[in-house]
Amino acid sequence: MSAALDRARGLVDAARARYGADPAVAESISACAHRLDQPLRVALAGSLKAGKSTLLNALVGQDIAPTDATECTRVVTWYRNGPTPTVTAWYDGGSKFGVPVQRHDRRLTFDLGSLTADRVDYIDVQWPASALAHTTLVDTPGTSSLSRDVSARTLALLAPDDAASGADAVVYLMRTLGAADVEFLDRIGRHVGGESGPLGVIGVVSRADEVGAGRADAMASARDVASRLTGELERTGLCQAVVPVAGLLALAARTLRQTEFAAFEALAQVPGEQLHIAMLSADRFSRPDIELPVDPAMRAQLADRFGLFGIRMAVALVQLGIRDSPSLAAELVARSGLDELRQVIDVQFGQRADQLKAHSALLALDKVVRTYGDRELRAAVQRELADGHGFAELRLLGRLRSARLSLGDDDLADLQRLIGGFGIEATQRLGLPGDAPPAQIREAGVAAVRRWRQFAEHPLLDPATARAATVAARSAEGILITKANEARSS
Repeated sequence: MSAALDRARGLVDAARARYGADPAVAESISACAHRLDQPLRVALAGSLKAGKSTLLNALVGQDIAPTDATECTRVVTWYRNGPTPTVTAWYDGGSKFGVPVQRHDRRLTFDLGSLTADRVDYIDVQWPASALAHTTLVDTPGTSSLSRDVSARTLALLAPDDAASGADAVVYLMRTLGAADVEFLDRIGRHVGGESGPLGVIGVVSRADEVGAGRADAMASARDVASRLTGELERTGLCQAVVPVAGLLALAARTLRQTEFAAFEALAQVPGEQLHIAMLSADRFSRPDIELPVDPAMRAQLADRFGLFGIRMAVALVQLGIRDSPSLAAELVARSGLDELRQVIDVQFGQRADQLKAHSALLALDKVVRTYGDRELRAAVQRELADGHGFAELRLLGRLRSARLSLGDDDLADLQRLIGGFGIEATQRLGLPGDAPPAQIREAGVAAVRRWRQFAEHPLLDPATARAATVAARSAEGILITKANEARSS
């Protein structure tokens, strides 16, 4: 168990010893402890039709979340790792119902029967998926839904009035950045991060292939949008990074079928102008009277699963020399933006899961001890919450995606490495072999402190770069302190 979880658990145990006799409080304290033991909770939020369920399926690599606009998409749904696929609807404040899983036209659906969304508290999905082993994903209803009750369900989970957020981190999907997005991100930040601000919040320009109307350069256009949004959100402090992702293409690529690859090979033989005319629209591409070496049913399937952008990209890659379906799938996933998003999620969330979980549990615990006016225990909780250097690193990592610092490429790479951009172990931060001895780690740590302190104190350095250098120096100091404490305890 990490030091952050150890300290959080100690505070939870202290609260249990003092207030555990009160059943209501004991339940709240147990919930805090439970969060420390559970996988990291990552919620997908965003406006209606932003593509949350599609992106969730892409992240998992399986079609496990319904994407049709049914009653299920109006309910908060938890996706956890489990031995067998099991879907349970909890409704009317404590009753439960085993939900049948069905597929219609190759799409997965949950059949709620006579239950309506307004009666369902949440849906719990357990599914055997490696992506869920260390992370619980939460699919939330659209925040700009025409139904206020539906939007309120997402707010009740992520930004409740009288409790800590139900998520440790949030992936927020948007097509553009409107006033409703800014307001919602602000509410998320205040609840997920508490006094420390919007910790563990990253943005996604979703359905990125549609930004460029499905053209071959659609992702380039989406990256321009993401860069602009990153700048706007950086100024407001509401988000740590913004990544463009073509969720539909990502999901289709991760579940690419051999028959689909064969269809792309056949389309790659079609003269360019003929294929261009056939692909003026998805409907035209699927029409039986359009002569192509792929039958209309398969063309409709490709249009439904990959979209026009995905089809164009797949055909171009085959023409460039891709000769098998695994290679094509890997290239399409990379070009969809999913690999980049997964890397950001790993750096921002996965590698700091213990820190994020401890922070969430302590925010919940703070609300408990505040009720009792316990100044001593609350002061201890507040001190732990105030130790925010790890979150300063997270914000700087997000800022490096859009900000220009007065550093050369090598110095910038060293800075990113030192603040945990490539891993949070001491050797990874210092660029040392994994088996480096303590003396070498200490020597490298001292050198890093001196180097980045000198950077930070340079009189001609711009403020943004000076602040980044200060964070890096503090990271190096943290390595030295941690290693010294380990040496004393051994």
